[in-house]
Amino acid sequence: MSIQSFIPPRRILMGPGPSDISPQVLQAMSRPTVGHLDPLFIQMMDEVKALLKYAFQTENEFTIAVSAPGSAGMEACFVNLIEPGDKVIVCRNGVFGERMRENVLRAGGEAVVVDDEWGSPASPEKVEQAFLNHPDAKILAFVHAETSTGALSDAQTLGTLAKRHSALTIVDTVTSLGGVPLKVDEWQLDAVYSGSQKCLSCVPGLSPVTFSAAAIEKIQSRDTPIQSWFLDQSLVLGYWSGEGKRSYHHTAPVNSLYALHESLVLLQNEGLESAWQRHQEMHQKLKQGLEALGFKFVVEEAYRLPQLNAVYIPEGIDEAKIRQQLLNEYNLEIGAGLGALAGKAWRIGLMGYGASQQNVSLCLKALEEKLK
Repeated sequence: MSIQSFIPPRRILMGPGPSDISPQVLQAMSRPTVGHLDPLFIQMMDEVKALLKYAFQTENEFTIAVSAPGSAGMEACFVNLIEPGDKVIVCRNGVFGERMRENVLRAGGEAVVVDDEWGSPASPEKVEQAFLNHPDAKILAFVHAETSTGALSDAQTLGTLAKRHSALTIVDTVTSLGGVPLKVDEWQLDAVYSGSQKCLSCVPGLSPVTFSAAAIEKIQSRDTPIQSWFLDQSLVLGYWSGEGKRSYHHTAPVNSLYALHESLVLLQNEGLESAWQRHQEMHQKLKQGLEALGFKFVVEEAYRLPQLNAVYIPEGIDEAKIRQQLLNEYNLEIGAGLGALAGKAWRIGLMGYGASQQNVSLCLKALEEKLK
């Protein structure tokens, strides 16, 4: 057997993630590897923390990148904040709300589920009622940007609700960070996780997280040990902080962190507000083109994510065949529906570096040709 080097084609990634990566970020990843306790690398880690604070719009001292994908960032928030018996209100309006519920159960908590239709945002009225019915609830968990449907929930209102009922929040911002307004401090959010491969347009495999002082206090005052050693943030804290000297916890993904640093520098240079505006403008162009082709959106306009466009597939279309043709003939990837939307919808991503006029035009032209 003779296996050769793997050389992938140049795809245009317009699915739900990963997103297109800029040449600068890919180049950053190829720079020489240094030790993960090298003083220069530690200095770069401090810059990553500062850049993440800007992206999250927070002054939280504990703002880092977990050395694993967004799913690990999710689990880090749940296993650190939930103790056995804790009651957690979970908003479920798509696939990732259900994953939150599963995390609550695996951490030994009691999940109080607030259900909303797929394609709808989490309902603040239902959440308020859940708090009234369960005044002992300690945490509210919700997905800011539901990747399975393209629905955006009102994180500011939900954060305010939780504070009014003396509860912490766990918030999934995997698809929202860098793509739509997210203001962790102003909205009083406590444990917030994201992913590197969506609107940050970095390589997959890292999960930015930020914990408020209240969340850190909860971790430090636990009566029971955190069930995961690797995701125990009280241990990781010693690796991501300290004046010039860090305690060894794990070997960080050095080159991937170079890439995250570069992607965050690009976000800083563009400016958060400009990035949010670019995503909105590209969404409007894509929306006009898709509606002209007869597509209908899954999500009402008021709650629609500009970076994740879920549209119903026209009747009589072999959706898997069309997606395969787009991949084979145009090197263009769009996403299939998940869960309740499987076989019924496509998910077209406009994330980070991929939110460009060039990508919008190609996608519309390719769909028009194939649907004929």
